[in-house]
Amino acid sequence: MRNQLNQNKNQNSYGLLTPGFRHNFKYLLFTFAFFLFTFNLSAQKQRFPKPEFETGYTQPTPVTPEPRALAMEYFDVFVLLLVLSAATYFALKSRSRQGILWLSIFTLVYFGFYRNGCICSIGAIQNVTLTFFDSAYAISLTALLFFILPLLFTLFFGRTFCAGACPLGAIQDLVVVKPISLPKWLNKTLGLIPYLYLSLAVLFAATGTDFIICRYDPFVGIFRMDAKFLMIVLGIAFLLMGMFVARPYCRFLCPYGVLLSWMSRFSKWHLTITPSKCIQCKLCTHSCPFDAIDFPTNEKEVVKSGLGPNRFITYALIIPLWIALGVFVGAKSHTFLSKANQDVYLAELLISHPELRNDPDNIDVQTFLASGKSMEQLVSDATVIREKFYIGSMIAGGFMGLVIGMTLLNTVVFRKRQDYEPHKGNCYSCARCVDYCPVEK
Repeated sequence: MRNQLNQNKNQNSYGLLTPGFRHNFKYLLFTFAFFLFTFNLSAQKQRFPKPEFETGYTQPTPVTPEPRALAMEYFDVFVLLLVLSAATYFALKSRSRQGILWLSIFTLVYFGFYRNGCICSIGAIQNVTLTFFDSAYAISLTALLFFILPLLFTLFFGRTFCAGACPLGAIQDLVVVKPISLPKWLNKTLGLIPYLYLSLAVLFAATGTDFIICRYDPFVGIFRMDAKFLMIVLGIAFLLMGMFVARPYCRFLCPYGVLLSWMSRFSKWHLTITPSKCIQCKLCTHSCPFDAIDFPTNEKEVVKSGLGPNRFITYALIIPLWIALGVFVGAKSHTFLSKANQDVYLAELLISHPELRNDPDNIDVQTFLASGKSMEQLVSDATVIREKFYIGSMIAGGFMGLVIGMTLLNTVVFRKRQDYEPHKGNCYSCARCVDYCPVEK
């Protein structure tokens, strides 16, 4: 949200300056000045109320990182470039799982705990979106580079960003203990959630409503050692789940992973399980905790399944119906979604409960009244925002309909494979599988 991008205001502090005791004869002058100041202070009107320390209120510690010097921001970009290059080298050239593991630790320490997880390539989606839809906002070059560089590397070398350059992926990758394999239907069903999350993140950012990726980042509270209790619980829950379901956030929630998956499918150079010809030893079949290895095609099973051209044509023809259904659902849900916007929320609240204008305890209402904006202007702004949600929700719904239709179509598409290969879209280039391959380079 735009107000999340503003810097914290500095708080002034007032102190009493006292003269030094360089000479003994000035002691009398100091005493006189002190009583004069005390008398003058009591005679003045108190401009600021005294702080109430008995209310139990504790000043929260800011969780937003302080802005860095421009040179340090470019240094972060330089570090990202080095880490991406090193991850690509370890995955494709040296084929070293140990190298990627140590690189992940460095990434977790630097981009996670030292840089407090901000700015990250995942959250940069919102900055890019807001730049397109709000002429008053301009994305910084460093944020733009954090968004573009991993996509470029993925386009050529696969998801090496996920392998060792993403702190969110690194913290999950280090806790994998005994991963289990999920059924294919469950993998595909849960795999739709990142598309929905991406749609909502773009919609909320485009309307200036909120940056939900940053707000609901489950690990940023761990990186900063300070967050709401529910977010800390969520982060711990993801890590505990990640001990058995490897990288649950990356696989079933990360919106940036959608873009990386698209790019990786077109990568010319990608991690391979074997450095040369596969000998069909099957040692790698259970090496991937992310179920990202495609097995050789068994044409007999394909024929027995009955999934032929007729099923493909049927699924292809109903894709427009899925899109239409998504547009319809999006249009119907725009009213509910728009309530997340502060202006829409306040307008509806004051229209339905005008008596809240006189409620001094309602901070939202009192802040609005203090801003000097008229009720007519608030309603006008809310109407414009709701219209944006109407159009954006239909687009998001149509996009989700297309994703569902293509996912179903993909279930009846079989590609002929002779060897065990990593799935280009789902493989994180972690190089676990290469340790199981007995074929020498």
